[in-house]
This record gives sequence, C-alpha cells and structure tokens, in this order.
Amino acid sequence: MIVKVCGLTRAADAALALAEGADLLGFVVHPPSPRHCVDLVSASAGAPDRAVLVMVGEDAGAMIRMAESSGIRRIQPHVPAHRRALVLQQLKSHGYFVLLPWSDEAGQQAFEADLYLWEPSPLKTGLAGGSGQSHYMVHPPPGPFLLAGGLDGKNLRECWGRVPDTARPNLRGFDAASRLEASPGFKDPVKVSAFIHAAQSLSSEASHARH
Repeated sequence: MIVKVCGLTRAADAALALAEGADLLGFVVHPPSPRHCVDLVSASAGAPDRAVLVMVGEDAGAMIRMAESSGIRRIQPHVPAHRRALVLQQLKSHGYFVLLPWSDEAGQQAFEADLYLWEPSPLKTGLAGGSGQSHYMVHPPPGPFLLAGGLDGKNLRECWGRVPDTARPNLRGFDAASRLEASPGFKDPVKVSAFIHAAQSLSSEASHARH
C-alpha cells in the first residue's frame, strides 16, 4: 500500500513524514489554500523523487513550469471537467506521472491516468481537496487509486473496511492531509506517525491475506 502525506508546507514536516515511512509527499501550490507551499523548492528538496505537485487550475503549462523549477515528476491536477482531457494530454506528453483526482460522484468521463485519488466531491465539500471530510464510496475510479477524504490513524481501518468489494482490487493506498495537522499547513508529528503506521499495518495484513 502506498502512503501519501499531503498538504506539506515545510521541509521539517516532509522529513518527518519520510522518516516515518511515507511513500509520497504532497505539496499544494494554490495561494487560496491554507496549505499553500510558499517555498516549494526548499520544502521538497529532501525527496523530489517522492514529491507530488498539487495544483488547481486550467493551465497545464503553469503546472509544468512549476514542476520543472522544482524537479518534481508527479503532478496531481485539480482541473475543471471541460479542461481535463487537454491538461492530461499535455502532462503525459511531457512525461509526468499523473495522480488524477476522482470525485465520488456520478457521470464523470473516464480519463486514463497513472493513478487516481478517490476523494469527496467538491460539490459536497466546496473545496478542491483538503476538506477533512469523508465520502460514501459509491462511484469508484476506473483504475488503481489512493483512497482520500477525512483519513487519519484513528479511522483508517474503519474507512478501509467500507471500500466496496468491487473497488477493493484497485485500492493501492491512502492519502491524508488536513486531519494530520496541528494547525492548517503545519503537521502534528503524532498524527502523521499514527496515520502512516496504521496504513502500513493494513498493508501487511493485506499482503498476508493474499498469501
């Protein structure tokens, strides 16, 4: 199972997540967000190979320029539906790994991505990610995904248990952000550790079950 800690804004928090065993680190570049990473280069410098650039917008060019300036090769684009096809095409043509947000809502056009992020619908939360809210797990992504939405070390097992049987073969891991904070944009070491260790425990159980 892949463990992603998102909403990182400081190098110290990124280092903590890595030391605890996180596989991916999410850095939000979106000024309206309380998790906006002001100095992306410094915050992600410890592990650019694990970093995911999280951006909201319609312009793939802006995402590519930001990724190039920081050496990040993974992008999580929060893009309006009418721009998704073009943005994905441009990101893929430049060789980026795309972690595509997939809202828990009906009627979405399926786009090919390297990995999906199954999260609550912005229509429900009013936010493009980072709401701390869960979802009903009714409309799964069309391929391998990370589960997101109100996860932390205390509720991860319960949320994992609610993943529908039909979607479970595509579950590749978990993503958490706002519930791991001491305050918006600043991680709580105890919460980060608890989430990562809970995810690793579930991963171990799943591995033993397969064997």
